[in-house]
Amino acid sequence: MNAGGGESDAPRAQLARRIAGEIALSEDPGATLRKWRTDFGVSQTALADSMGVSSSVVSDYESGRRESPGIGLVSRVVNALLDIDEGRGGGRIRQYARVVSAGFESDIVRDIREYPTALPTSRVYEALDATEIVAGDRDTVNGHTVINSIQAITSLSSEEFYRLYGQSTDRALVFTGVTRGESPLVALRVVTPTPNAVILHGLDEEALWDHAADLAKVDGFSLAVSTAPLEESLDELRRL
Repeated sequence: MNAGGGESDAPRAQLARRIAGEIALSEDPGATLRKWRTDFGVSQTALADSMGVSSSVVSDYESGRRESPGIGLVSRVVNALLDIDEGRGGGRIRQYARVVSAGFESDIVRDIREYPTALPTSRVYEALDATEIVAGDRDTVNGHTVINSIQAITSLSSEEFYRLYGQSTDRALVFTGVTRGESPLVALRVVTPTPNAVILHGLDEEALWDHAADLAKVDGFSLAVSTAPLEESLDELRRL
């Protein structure tokens, strides 16, 4: 399959350019390749099979044991990932199509970013001077979204709320203006899938809603709280 071929293929073509560009321009192309592969939920073996190479080739590029992949190999990687996604129903490509059509007011979304490579969730915690309450099932994130808690909950539809995930659900959602944490955590119960991590900004552990930790454990995401100055925290997040 190719990335062109008509208007219906536009989301695939746009996503292909996005992935290829990130890999080609990354200071660590192997890590960026690995980030996208894991974001698609594709094993090294499955990717290698789709490309017609051995899994050791994929492993060597991701680990840096081989020189940076050329544009030809990057194109093969991208098309293999997209072919696999389409074979599974195209969920990842449809998600990207929703993202590119989404738009939010600045009073709702303070910042939304994708990282060149997956980062440990602890890096986001450090940027926010956050305290972890619950450790989730996944300990890395591919990006972050900082949103005004009340504005998001009162003005966004469930579809718009899902778009807050950006290009990957494997991310950290930072809710600002939180007093107890009940509203954002209850709102997340109707969103599938859940993010990797949720940071509630504006309260400490003592002020946290009694059932917050239980909900985080049930849904498998990491939960943390932060009272660090917001603007300084945003600056630190943008440096990630």
